[in-house]
Amino acid sequence: MSALVVVGAQWGDEGKGKVVDLLTADADLVVRFGGGANAGHTLVVGGEKVVFHLVPSAALHPRPRCLLGPGMVIDPKVLVRELEVLRARGLLPAGRMVVSENAHLVLPQHFLVDGLREAGPGAIGTTKRGIGPCYQDRAARRGLRAIDLAHPAELREKLAANLEAWRPFVEAAGAELPDAAAVADEYLALGEAIVPWIGDVTEAVYAAHRAGHRIVLEGAQGTMLDIDHGTFPYVTSSSVTAGGACTGSGLGPTAIDHVVGIAKAYTTRVGEGPLPTELHGDEGEALRRAGGEYGATTGRPRRCGWLDLPVLRHAVRVNGLSSLALTKLDVLSGRETLEVCVAYELDGARRDTPPARGLERVTPIYERVPGWTEDVSGARSLGDLPPAARAYVARIEEALEIPVSILGVGADRDATIVLSDPWA
Repeated sequence: MSALVVVGAQWGDEGKGKVVDLLTADADLVVRFGGGANAGHTLVVGGEKVVFHLVPSAALHPRPRCLLGPGMVIDPKVLVRELEVLRARGLLPAGRMVVSENAHLVLPQHFLVDGLREAGPGAIGTTKRGIGPCYQDRAARRGLRAIDLAHPAELREKLAANLEAWRPFVEAAGAELPDAAAVADEYLALGEAIVPWIGDVTEAVYAAHRAGHRIVLEGAQGTMLDIDHGTFPYVTSSSVTAGGACTGSGLGPTAIDHVVGIAKAYTTRVGEGPLPTELHGDEGEALRRAGGEYGATTGRPRRCGWLDLPVLRHAVRVNGLSSLALTKLDVLSGRETLEVCVAYELDGARRDTPPARGLERVTPIYERVPGWTEDVSGARSLGDLPPAARAYVARIEEALEIPVSILGVGADRDATIVLSDPWA
């Protein structure tokens, strides 16, 4: 096997960082293919928490090269900070990372516009990291790319034009645009630390594939936040599904061998939008506390609910999932019974997958299943789990018609049960 894709199967925050960390121990190349610093991947290694926002979490391993793909939008300030932290830890020596020359830059005007929109009517609960406005500039063909950092005169000209394009909106909102010369000076200074890393990611990925190297394409967010397949308009601004892995990395679809979907053993969501299985009050708060459900990027409390099988069926379909990595099984310990949403009722009809319209009106159809009181965080094989936990996993496999290949039973790197090797 040469290439596999890792994607979120819910609303993001499923634990992709830990699964990517596991899979990249045997990889040669890891490509982050979409999103920006609105995504946070948290790993716990030897009891120490490490949070990544832009750099692939594979940077903790000595072997794989880490690539930031052309589908990404990159905040230079965040990238420079991450590079400083990683280099201080003796990680990412020269030549181990490439920043795509075609990745777009998140700039001060993008933060400004994002914040103004979220302060007004129709706010959708973004991270206010400038991601949407940056992708908007890309689609309007007026964005600035990483390669522009290497060409100061052109960057200044493009930046001035970009700011003028945003002027009507910003001034109508009663705000003021940043000074073009000051922004250019600041970001060209940041660029001095970034330019040496800039290169042709597509060429590097193609060469690795031709050589038979193992490639991981690392996603951000989750399927239900995909711009095409998610809960529109409460979505991110990029293609976060397996199809986006191809466009965001430059690796063609015929090269993909396996697609791993990541899902928690329950459901969470940050921000606005429908969440059919959401638990409110003390029950929701108890699940939040047990799972430590606070955003790695924003610190915002996540909304929590029971496992939603219609959402996971949708993820299987639109990603072509080969297997599922089920994380945070340990969080459900201590409950005598659990509930699983197996379908929805909408306008008198049963639905097995989410509707494009009306998800906020569905009534979840629940199946009550036995829980377990045992602590499973020490389990390292399926046989170590209590029977009810094994039955829970089997019920998910039966409903989705794909195997669970990886089980997460705790926050630490080694709190993982590998049921089948996705590389095999």
